[in-house]
Parts: sequence; structure tokens; C-alpha cells
Amino acid sequence: MASEGKGGAHAARTSLFAYLTAGQSGEYRAIMDLFTGPLLTDLSAGEVSHQLGERGVTLSVDEATLRCEQLETWGNLVRGVRDARVPTVREFLKSRGRYQASKLGGRVHRDAEAVLAAGDGAQEVARELLGATVHLLDRVLARIGAAEPDAEALAADVTTVFNNQQLFNESVRDFYAYLNGILSRYDLAGEEYHRFKELLLEYIDLITADVSRHAPAIAARCVRLVPVLDRVLAVLDELPVPAMPDGTPADRLPGRHRADWEQLHDWYAGTNGRSGPETLRAAADQALRQLLTNAKRMLAAAGTGVSRRADLLKLASWFDGSDSGAAHRLYAATFGAYPVRHLSGGPEELGVRDGASTSWWDATPVDVPISLRDRGDRSARGRTSSVPDPGLDAERLLAQAREEAREREQAAAELVAAGELDGARVSPAARELLLGLLSSLLAKHQDMAEPATETNTDLELLIEAEPALGANTTLHARDGSVVVHDLRLTARRPSSAGGARSAGAG
Repeated sequence: MASEGKGGAHAARTSLFAYLTAGQSGEYRAIMDLFTGPLLTDLSAGEVSHQLGERGVTLSVDEATLRCEQLETWGNLVRGVRDARVPTVREFLKSRGRYQASKLGGRVHRDAEAVLAAGDGAQEVARELLGATVHLLDRVLARIGAAEPDAEALAADVTTVFNNQQLFNESVRDFYAYLNGILSRYDLAGEEYHRFKELLLEYIDLITADVSRHAPAIAARCVRLVPVLDRVLAVLDELPVPAMPDGTPADRLPGRHRADWEQLHDWYAGTNGRSGPETLRAAADQALRQLLTNAKRMLAAAGTGVSRRADLLKLASWFDGSDSGAAHRLYAATFGAYPVRHLSGGPEELGVRDGASTSWWDATPVDVPISLRDRGDRSARGRTSSVPDPGLDAERLLAQAREEAREREQAAAELVAAGELDGARVSPAARELLLGLLSSLLAKHQDMAEPATETNTDLELLIEAEPALGANTTLHARDGSVVVHDLRLTARRPSSAGGARSAGAG
């Protein structure tokens, strides 16, 4: 039942906007202008018809009556409550046909007219209110610190603080909404682009600087207000507040609840997420990035380095001045949309499957060169690239080979210096060299019934492997160790390897 009641109230409030899109919206708006002008306007249908006639809107009394009754049905108007002291019953019935604007109906009309009257250009941001908010919060702190705070003055400062914050937020939102609308235009170019660029670079920097300067001060004063906030709210509660007929209090102004102050502090400090200043800076960065994107688009439009905006506008003017037949021919000539014709004959092609009756949807795609597809011509672009000089690559490869040879010589020297390799500690390069020679040795002597050697004449290194059942050779390096089972390994120079049984070239 509660959800049904809430849904009914929502539908009733939605109907307040119906007169703006109704068939006679101009007449309804003119009637609402009469009722929302002076304070507590009370008019009958006859007076509505007469005053509309003075404003140039012709509406009979019967039509005015129907319009007022419809507005009453939607909730925009209510019956007037006037003390009817009239001599006749007829005059009494006429006095009951008077109307007034309802609370929500008047608010909807004022907001709607403000939106309809608003311009499409940029709106000035009320950035000067930030500094005023700092001074107002200082006054609130000073007033609440007094022994007997002035409730009226305190209420005036609190209301001004939140009104300033609301006005600043609305002006900032409108300004950035205007920026988004301009930046999304694909035809932004020329002098208009330069004026918008100056507006964006100068004014956004001014807004960001003001917010960065005043936001920390406002946040700091909100923190100072936290310990005395209960007293502030208690002083504000002492002021008279109207009550509804059912006993419920009326809607309070901003700043009369703790949640209002918490939201104000959170906007500047960002205690529960991104703060308002951070959001503004992110929006400014996004706008500047989009501005740079538009600049790149203008410089690289259609691959020619210039914008085609003037050409498209000229083409649009030709379409505007053409009749239907000429417009079709102009479209075909401009975009190449000629009738489909498949011509047979010509040189023989392998695997031809497209004939005169084949649709373009099913025909074999034709490769179009990039130059023709992007620029509309077949002329070559750029200069012929020069033949690269292989001398530098040869020098780099020779230097790399010399470095590798030097590292292998150092690794061989490490192994020779170790001699008996069991328990020796060498570099990873020396270990890899040993494993390479050992793999070659084991490939040649798979049975290993007697000692064998493997020689690398370039490095002057000889590796001797002696079979020994149960004996292992463990070689250590900083990135791990290698264990060779049932072999004793020795490294020496070939000249000192007289006892070798066999030798192999590395």
C-alpha cells in the first residue's frame, strides 16, 4: 500500500509538466504567467480571458474556463479561497470559479520559463562566491562563539552560505555542460575554434585557480565547525518554524540539518570519494584533451591537412537550392552513387564468378589503393627512401661478436683456474660453457667406459671426464648449482693434457 501511495504521488507530480507539451501549450503558459506573476494572484476565468486579451492572446471565457479546469486537474492551479460576500446566488457561484497557482505548479512554471528563457551560450561561473563563503563561515564561527548568539544573524549567514554553494554548483554544471556541447561539434573550426580555445584556456584556468585557493580554507572551517555544530543547529531551531495542518514541520532551509553540513564538508574535502575541486580539475583536463583532439582532427582532416567544413557547407547550399531530380544527380556525382552495371568481356580472368546479374552485395571485393581511398587520387606521396648503409650494421655486429668472444675467453679462464671442478664456484657464463662442452663429449662417448676429453682450440680449453661410480662433480654459480653424477671433471689447457685418451674439436 505504501508503494502504491508513493507511485500515485509521483504520477500526480509528473502531471504538473503536462501543460508544457499539450496541444495548446502556448495558451496554458500564458495563463500560468498570469497566476505566477504577482503574489497570491486570484483570478476568475473571465478575468483570465480579459487580461490575456490585453497581452494579445485571444481566448473566450468558455475556453479560459476549460483551460483553467484542465490546469486544476493537472495540479497546476487550485480553487481560490475568497470570502464571498455577494448579494445573489449567481454572484456566489461565480466567485467560486476563481483560481490560484498551487505551490508546486508555480515552482514548475517558474523553472520551466527560466529554462526556456536561458541562452545557449556560456554562463558565467559564480567563482566570487567561494571567497564570500570563507568570510561567512568565519562569521558563523564568531557568532556561535559568543555567550548569547544572535539567532537571526546566524540564520542569515547559514542560509547565505548554502545559497552561495547551490548557486556556484549550478553555474559550474551549466558551464561544463556548455563546454561538452561545444566540444562534441564536429564542425568546430576557424575563428569560432580560436575564440572557444581562448575561453577554455583562460577561463577554466581562472576557475581552477579560485577553487584551489579557497577550497582548503572552506574545508578547514568546516572542520572547526564540527565541535560546535550541535549548538549551531540548536540556535537555529529556536527560530519560529511553520507547521503543516497535520502537525508535521514545514520543509527547512538548507543548513538546518547536520547532513547539510556534512555534504558541504565532503564537497570540499572529499571524505567519501572524489571532492568537488578534484572533479572540476578532472573535467578541465578532459575538456583540454578534447580540444587537442579537435585540433588534430582539423590538421589531419581527410589526410589533406585542412578541414573540409567549407566544402561540405557549399555542397549543402547546392542541395538546398536544387529540386528533387537535380538533387539526385548531384548526390550521384558527389558520392559516386551511380547505378550498378557489371560489364562482361575484356581480358580473361581466373575464377571469374561475377556476371551482369551479380549484386554488389555478393560481388568479389576490389582492393582500393590507400592513396585513392584516403585522398581520392593515385599520385605518390613523400620521397623515395634512400638505400640504407650496411656499414653501421656491420660495425655493430662485429662489436657484438667481439664482446661475445671476450666473455667466452673469460669463462674458459675461470674453468682453467678452477682445475678440479668439483666444488668450484664459477660465473653463469663459465657454467654454460662447461655444459656445452660436456654435452658434446657425452654425445661422442656415450658408454664412458674410460676417461675422455673435449677440447675447444679457439678458447684453449680442455675438459677431461673420468668415470667414477658414486662420485659426483658439483659446480656452483650465483644463480644455481649443477651436479654431474658418476663423473670427475677437470679443466686445463690443451698443452697440459698429455694423458688424454681422445680429443674432439669444439
